[in-house]
Amino acid sequence: MLLVTGAGGQLGQELRLVLGEKAMYAGRQELDITDEHAVKAFFAARDVELVINCAAYNAVDQAEDDAQAAERVNSLGPALLARYGRRVIHISTDYVFDGASARPWREDDETRPLSVYGRTKLAGERAVLEEAETAVVIRTQWLYSRFGKNFVKTMRRLGAEHSSLNVVYDQTGSPTAASDLAAALAALVPQVTPGMKDVFHYSNEGAISWYDFACAIMRLSGYSCTVCPVESASWPSRAVRPAYSVLNKSKIRQRFGLSIPWWLDSLENCLR
Repeated sequence: MLLVTGAGGQLGQELRLVLGEKAMYAGRQELDITDEHAVKAFFAARDVELVINCAAYNAVDQAEDDAQAAERVNSLGPALLARYGRRVIHISTDYVFDGASARPWREDDETRPLSVYGRTKLAGERAVLEEAETAVVIRTQWLYSRFGKNFVKTMRRLGAEHSSLNVVYDQTGSPTAASDLAAALAALVPQVTPGMKDVFHYSNEGAISWYDFACAIMRLSGYSCTVCPVESASWPSRAVRPAYSVLNKSKIRQRFGLSIPWWLDSLENCLR
């Protein structure tokens, strides 16, 4: 049986739709991944074939003021799942990079996170790769879905309430439908071989700014709200975001035979 941790989040809920009864699902109430005694007892009582860890402390700005909490969820939790679960697919982030690139980031590029969130997620990656018997790290970015809190839902809410919005244009990435990532994870699970330890990138195809993304959301939603492009410097935040975090997906396509959808097609599907 598969185990999905972080099951209450948007990716966890999309995985529930894809995997159904092939997996068991644990949110924070069912399993505190930062409690070693709880994690050890959980696995001792169950026959878990593979863990898909979607749990994360992803309040990026808040993490700057609550580094200890971010470290527990993003670093300690994955380490414990790897130690006692032994076989783990761990979801990570583009924030492990500093954004100072002129081309999409490859898995073997040097990591240099700019924020507490990025540093703790990188530590979680390393812990999983070190502790687990079998470990696959999937870095993704700009996730959205019909579930939870995300940029698409926020833009739709604000677009219905306001005549104009300011959105940054100097941060570039690839919007990723959590439903597409969930389908990709389901496809690669049977191909994760014992002893495998590797890192892969997954996001939807294409590269755009948050401004471009917001404009597409307004247009497809039929809203008349005007989106105004602004620089990141005029939109201060506690955490520094990578300016360019587009991920190179050639490795995961070749290794697992995946076909990755274009970002706009996936956005249209989500809004429908």
